[in-house]
Amino acid sequence: MINGQRITVVMPAYNAEKTLLKTYQEIPSAVVDDIILTDDASQDDTVEISNELNINTLVHKQNKGYGANQKTCYKEAVRRGCDIVIMLHPDYQYTPKLISAMAFMIAEGIFDAVIGSRILGNKAMAGGMPAYKYYANRFLTFSENLIINQKLSEYHTGYRAFSAETLTTIPLLENSDDFIFDNEMLLQVLYFGFNVGEVSCPARYFEEASSISFRRSVKYGLGVLRTATKYFMAKNGLQSFPIFDPNGKKLTFNE
Repeated sequence: MINGQRITVVMPAYNAEKTLLKTYQEIPSAVVDDIILTDDASQDDTVEISNELNINTLVHKQNKGYGANQKTCYKEAVRRGCDIVIMLHPDYQYTPKLISAMAFMIAEGIFDAVIGSRILGNKAMAGGMPAYKYYANRFLTFSENLIINQKLSEYHTGYRAFSAETLTTIPLLENSDDFIFDNEMLLQVLYFGFNVGEVSCPARYFEEASSISFRRSVKYGLGVLRTATKYFMAKNGLQSFPIFDPNGKKLTFNE
């Protein structure tokens, strides 16, 4: 706990048997009260390892997608009484050692959400990020900042922390079940007026770290631009969209 607030780590997992233990061992147990892993129909021993580590483990019998996996994680975190949730990939691409810093920024009331930025500190490519992904990241981030009038260093990190109030205010359940979920969720947080902070986060790129193909990266990039355009249109009263509708489907504390 931090300032009496319950800290929950959620891990959306898919074929993470080779990295789950290492990730788990670096989670700061002095701060984290609860760990939840949702397995999206892995074809390896992710579930077995998670159970051996006494992690609260949920299993999708069929693969539902990255976004659907996160929805299950957040639903369970809220149901179990979280105050602050940190979403951490179990593939060891992001260091768990920043969990305390991210949680403190929310627990102290400074921010409502915090993202671990691979761009701050200029270490992304040094950590192995492919050049095409780095420059695509910079282009998409520049475009989004321009379209929605924000100034984040990146929108595409998979390392995020949220207050429970943030999670239950945004229409999170209206989002995609695919990879674009991350971008939709972050733009929802900004759209509904929550304050977003950033910390510099080194990232590792190696064979076991999760990644999407070039083709899916292109699909993701187009989806990012569509989401930013929806944000702009909704913010300016030009058109309404379920993901930016205050009456859209949300998490509730009694789910």
